[in-house]
Amino acid sequence: MSKSIAIVANTTWNIYNFRLNVIEKLLSEGWTVTVIAPLDEYIEYKENYPSVRHISLEKLNRDSTNPLSDLKLTLELRSIYKKLKPDLVLHYTHKPNVFGGIAALMTGTDSIAVITGLGYPFIHKGLSRFITKWLYRFSQRAHSNFIFENEDDLKLFVNEGIIKKEKGFFVNGCGVDTNKYQPFPNGVVKPKTIFTFIGRLLYDKGIVEFVEAAKKVKAHNAKTEFWVVGELDAKNPSMVKKEELLTWIENEDVIYHGFKKDVKPIVAKSDCIVLPSYREGMPRIVLEGMSMGKPIITTNTAGCRQTIVDQVTGYLVNVKDSEDLARGMKEFLDLSHEEMHVMGDKGRERAIKLFNSEKIAGDVYDIVNSID
Repeated sequence: MSKSIAIVANTTWNIYNFRLNVIEKLLSEGWTVTVIAPLDEYIEYKENYPSVRHISLEKLNRDSTNPLSDLKLTLELRSIYKKLKPDLVLHYTHKPNVFGGIAALMTGTDSIAVITGLGYPFIHKGLSRFITKWLYRFSQRAHSNFIFENEDDLKLFVNEGIIKKEKGFFVNGCGVDTNKYQPFPNGVVKPKTIFTFIGRLLYDKGIVEFVEAAKKVKAHNAKTEFWVVGELDAKNPSMVKKEELLTWIENEDVIYHGFKKDVKPIVAKSDCIVLPSYREGMPRIVLEGMSMGKPIITTNTAGCRQTIVDQVTGYLVNVKDSEDLARGMKEFLDLSHEEMHVMGDKGRERAIKLFNSEKIAGDVYDIVNSID
């Protein structure tokens, strides 16, 4: 008799973009898979996975701080678990981890929490950080294991007494499909060198530092362009002000390409992918850029520093430091086209070896399969 697993996330978009490799692995090993997530347009994933049952989660409001809303979510998940009776629940993202964990405890269901990144509450010290830590500490007994997407986050949870050391594991992010994200011919001489930021337009992603560094570098080298791709996330307290974005566009500090569902064409045209984030789980765009043979400039912080080898596959720069970011960009510009090409090739080799989606799915599966 096959084992059954429920995978819970805060959006179907999350499933579509980050969890299909794990689903494929579970199906290949004979597990029955149910996805529980709020319904959105990314339900199209079901076309390729007809055997996967999808249950729409109605009470999850990922940005609400209302305890009544979270209670409703807990009760909804408890009801689903009681009816579904899965052998194991794999929770992703903060609210499923905490309130799904409590629901699993209430129904006697085995559970694993996956910490995909610590995000706003841990970047900004204050009440939200205190509450989030307390909730994780309170719900940790509901989970057999915790999976982190980088070792720094695991150490933080252990050192601050949020979880017991023996419950913690880490994997190298969610993985990247290195067959899908193939290199575009690199080392080609072009009129301008293109540095590209791809991500939600949040202060915490380092977008301001990117723009400030762009101004500094353009004053030093006019044969450069700075592209920005991403959407404004109105529900995130770290969202860039619309007026600020308009000013950057009008002043031609950056070229804004809006939101792109498929970033491969943009990455292919770029010479270097830049993510000056304050903290990450394991940034997918960096892994995608590496897989496509692009050098990376990112920050020396949790989640980001694990992705590249400084001076070999890209450059590590200081967090919240536009001067150091500009320094990294200038060092990149000082490379020959052949050296840029070699740097990108070494990045792809690293992506294949450490971050490919099949390897990551296998690592997650080993932890899942170890639960009795």
